[in-house]
Amino acid sequence: MPTVKKSPTSKKKTVTKQPPVVKKVAQKKTTAAKKIAPKPSDKDLLANFFLDELKDIYWAEKHLIKALIKMEKNATASALKEAFANHRGVTEGHITRLEDVFGLLKQKPIAKKCEAMAGITKEGDDIIEETPKGTETRDVGLIFAAQKVEHYEIATYGSLAELARTLGLQNVSEILEETLAEEKQADEELSKLAVRSINEEASHEEEKPGFFERIANMIG
Repeated sequence: MPTVKKSPTSKKKTVTKQPPVVKKVAQKKTTAAKKIAPKPSDKDLLANFFLDELKDIYWAEKHLIKALIKMEKNATASALKEAFANHRGVTEGHITRLEDVFGLLKQKPIAKKCEAMAGITKEGDDIIEETPKGTETRDVGLIFAAQKVEHYEIATYGSLAELARTLGLQNVSEILEETLAEEKQADEELSKLAVRSINEEASHEEEKPGFFERIANMIG
């Protein structure tokens, strides 16, 4: 038999698999994205609050003009009508002063609805609806509503003037103090009207039989 030559065994090369090359993507530092907005200082927060309250009272004063026109129209006593008409003119001056304050702060005058003033003037509307036309009793109610307005404004302007001083806005504080003084004067005039004549006259108006007696019994 012929001899068969065996071919030499071919050695298989062991190929070591290398891990895939991971391309490192250079991450661009997005400075803008990573920037953290600076925390506002206490003074910034206070200044923003002050500005917000200015917008609030600015709306309140503008809304009050309409309310005073309605109150004047529905008042009975001529002295009370005159008081409402006079205060309407004074209120227009308050609006102008507030616009001056916005100007000093380099801000545009913007009105933000004042829920407190909206509620107080709504109460005045309710008084008009619930009291007889042409009576001193309605005048008593209108004075109630008007003095609530004044007390709200006195509290607001007093606080704003003090806050302006805290923020170093002395010129703004002085303007607000002027308005504060006029609000106090308006409140005093309404009190004098009520005490000197309107309350007393209202107490003698005819009412349902036994009305005042029932009130006296309730109190007693």
